[in-house]
Amino acid sequence: MKNIIESPFVVDMMRMTANMYRMGWDERNGGNISMMLDEQEVKEYLDIDSSIRAIPMGFEAKPLIGKIFIVTGTGKYFKNVEFDPENNLGIIRIAPDGVTANLLWGYSDGGRPTSELPAHLMSHMSRLAVNPENRVIMHSHPTNTLAMTYVHELDEKKFTHSLWEMCTECIVVFPDGIGVLPWMVCGTNEIGIATAEKMKEFRLVIWGQHGIYGCGKDLDEAFGLIETVEKAAQLYLMTANMPRVNTIHDNELVELAKAFKLNYRRDFLYLD
Repeated sequence: MKNIIESPFVVDMMRMTANMYRMGWDERNGGNISMMLDEQEVKEYLDIDSSIRAIPMGFEAKPLIGKIFIVTGTGKYFKNVEFDPENNLGIIRIAPDGVTANLLWGYSDGGRPTSELPAHLMSHMSRLAVNPENRVIMHSHPTNTLAMTYVHELDEKKFTHSLWEMCTECIVVFPDGIGVLPWMVCGTNEIGIATAEKMKEFRLVIWGQHGIYGCGKDLDEAFGLIETVEKAAQLYLMTANMPRVNTIHDNELVELAKAFKLNYRRDFLYLD
């Protein structure tokens, strides 16, 4: 078997978690990532039929039976992943009962997947039904996005519109808009269900006074979505208390959508 520490999926997770920590998005043990892996690729590094131990998930994920995920661990710090990936990451396979995860590698200190695993897997199920290429769910606490949830109405249309106005690329990057949830207790099935419901419609979901969930076909795409929102939120906060002399008008957003042939949320614009 090949050395799993050198596998593309472990290396990518090491690089991404280190970068997100340096960005200030994932303080202490804040934030979590899960990525669905290709079975044939994993077989080059692991015996996928050999389980180290079974981990109860606390909910049923039958559509994901047999699927393999690399997941950040609960209580683990993103800043430590690159130095000790086997302790801070784990690779799990959803067992035939649909309610258990078989640990194939990682969590070497006896740890478990992130406490947000139910929210992640529920969102994976939602996104795979919409787009089978969506393999990554990423949760983080980007500073400006989080701050914006304290001073802006938690309304999907209004929140999306404010961000679209901030930067020309925004409507191009997330034309489907942003789902928004009010503050909820984290690590529960309830917030997982609510997030997964939003993920049927949006690739980005903001948790009020907490952070953001993003999805994508790979780590770069999920990161890029969140990064673009965070930049727009920063611009919003920088200009919120100043008179707006210039802006991107709704008719100009329509022109952008036409130019880039976007399937966008026209109902999130204020048009006559």
